[in-house]
Amino acid sequence: MAENLAVVLLGFLGYVIGLYKWVIIASFIFSWLVAFNVINPSNDFVRSVWQALTALTEPLLQRIRRFLPDMGGLDISPIILILACLLAQNLIYGVAIPAARGL
Repeated sequence: MAENLAVVLLGFLGYVIGLYKWVIIASFIFSWLVAFNVINPSNDFVRSVWQALTALTEPLLQRIRRFLPDMGGLDISPIILILACLLAQNLIYGVAIPAARGL
């Protein structure tokens, strides 16, 4: 019973990480749309979506940016965060869940 719970919780964690990858991608695309003035950031809906995406992604992106060298206008922290999410998912699905099942 405890093994099944562990597998379900690990699967849920992998799913949440997968959703977070899409939030990072949405934040990245949204920032480009705002930067190139494709969407108007003074619109209330756009501003609320932007604030939500920023609140979800910036805490982790700021930690990554502290360790990156200054590259001018190039920000590769979202790519590094997506790669970290992929690594975490691979560890969950490839190592943790099989270990919880006892394989």
